Amino acid sequence: MTQDNTLSPGQARAPGPSVADTLNADRQPPPSPLLKSQYDFLGDEDIPFERYTCSEFFQKEMQLLWPKAWQWACREEHVPDVGDTYVYDIGPYSIIIVRSSSEKIDAFLNSCTHRGTRILAAEGSGYSPAFTCPFHGWSWELDGAIRNIPGRWDFPHVSEESHALQKVNCECWGGFIFINMDPHAKPLADYLDVLPEHFQHFPLERRRIKLHVQKTLPANWKAAQEAFMEAYHNFETHDSPNGGNTQYDIFGKYVSRFIHNIGNYSPESLADYHGEKFRKPPMTEDELLAFLGVYGLDSGTVPEGETARALVAQELRKYFGKLLGVDFAQVSECLMLDSIEYHLFPNMFFFPGINIPMAYRFRPNGEDVDSSIFDLLILEPLAEGVGHPEPPDPVVLDVDQSYTEVEGISWLGPVYDEDTGNLAMQTKGFKTSRKHGLTLGNYQEARIRRVHLTLKEFLSHENSLD
Repeated sequence: MTQDNTLSPGQARAPGPSVADTLNADRQPPPSPLLKSQYDFLGDEDIPFERYTCSEFFQKEMQLLWPKAWQWACREEHVPDVGDTYVYDIGPYSIIIVRSSSEKIDAFLNSCTHRGTRILAAEGSGYSPAFTCPFHGWSWELDGAIRNIPGRWDFPHVSEESHALQKVNCECWGGFIFINMDPHAKPLADYLDVLPEHFQHFPLERRRIKLHVQKTLPANWKAAQEAFMEAYHNFETHDSPNGGNTQYDIFGKYVSRFIHNIGNYSPESLADYHGEKFRKPPMTEDELLAFLGVYGLDSGTVPEGETARALVAQELRKYFGKLLGVDFAQVSECLMLDSIEYHLFPNMFFFPGINIPMAYRFRPNGEDVDSSIFDLLILEPLAEGVGHPEPPDPVVLDVDQSYTEVEGISWLGPVYDEDTGNLAMQTKGFKTSRKHGLTLGNYQEARIRRVHLTLKEFLSHENSLD
């Protein structure tokens, strides 16, 4: 394909129907936020490989990023009752989240104010009527106030102000509990940007955790999450023609999005598709239905005036409606079918869709620059009037285990194996290359660049994020 040099950088798009074209042609119109588009060219300089491999850079992140960034620690259903706790670890840091009263959730550093011992041992859910250090028995109430100090006579220099548990900022949005260790952090609302407005149309607080999978990945946390920030990899990694016409939106320093239509193909996509299983566009609706059969219909003939997207979306409405007891009759094809992925800096992904209803989190694996932890949550809509059930414990996979080993993950298992299967080779390639860094597409990989620009601001001395 001849390159059009008359376009400004970042303005080129794949040929064929855009996401907006597809959504505007759907029978059920999508919520208004999905019709918005926002993109600005952010530059085309290479991203240095040392950002992924350098221990010094990693330690700078540990000092200037993770203690100052809002990040989701758990869900509200992890701490439904007074005394319920959840321990969240990020690098060398550990935070206790606790339901301190029926109306309040608090967070504290998981560190004794006497001699620093970790108070609660393992990450995950628990229960504590009060907190007691396992070393010398100092204890605190659920709100962090000092409860008892053995041999208090020897500590006249200790006060409530100086030795209560060390508070951490804690706020909720969408059923998720967020923490920020920076005492001077901006409110979470300032950080969420467009998310509260957009997710009014698909409230995450009315979802439950169907499945939580936690897997160690052989890559730096940034490389791991970047494998999920674009659909450009679909041609090779997933051997699929679907992805060239994905829409990428950058709403600000913290929030970006892609909308990846199921069944939206460009001529370029189909021409490059391995095996050329489908002829070049225009694809017939019957051909499209054959490809979308994996989503609930056998191949067949699409009636005159119908579309394959509409037929498959209707089947999904019926299937999920019966399964979950939720009325999806007015839910758009886009929400039923498509991959809609919002990213919140630095490491969180939220999917509002019904067939693709995930949340992701990528974080450092302790203090190892070359590995990370990937938390995958599948969030199902709750029926009207139904409360949140107890969330499942995470299924923990080691670096060499397959997602297909996870019961209930269904067709997603092989997909996640493909998504994470290149990471070890990429990490090795970072360290082999003679090039200075990785090269990003101006449009398809712009979300990755946005993360690095915001990260650079966090790591700068000015830390000017106003």
